[in-house]
Amino acid sequence: MPISNSEQEFVSHIVDLMQSIGPVQAKRMFGGHGIFLDGLMFGLIADSELYLKADKNDADAFINRGLEAFSYRNKDRLFKMAYYQAPEEALEDTEAMNAWANQAYAVALQAASK
Repeated sequence: MPISNSEQEFVSHIVDLMQSIGPVQAKRMFGGHGIFLDGLMFGLIADSELYLKADKNDADAFINRGLEAFSYRNKDRLFKMAYYQAPEEALEDTEAMNAWANQAYAVALQAASK
């Protein structure tokens, strides 16, 4: 399925904002994009929405701001993943994105070490 121009522009914008944490790349996956650094996925983009990886220790930082977990439906079941909507300020400010993306990458590193 081809990606729309607006979706590609959004993905490029997010990858550009995240370059301050390292050589971040986006890879097409499941109709969206995974966001990777050093082979670890720490974010995802679906329907022009950025979601960042979280664990039980920092999920409240997202939930308290009213940010939703990424979810999808498979048959009659709803699955929620440990990825939460990025705050609006992170989508517009390099410093804010740096802080949120670094935290999401730290969660991915910790998960990979288990």
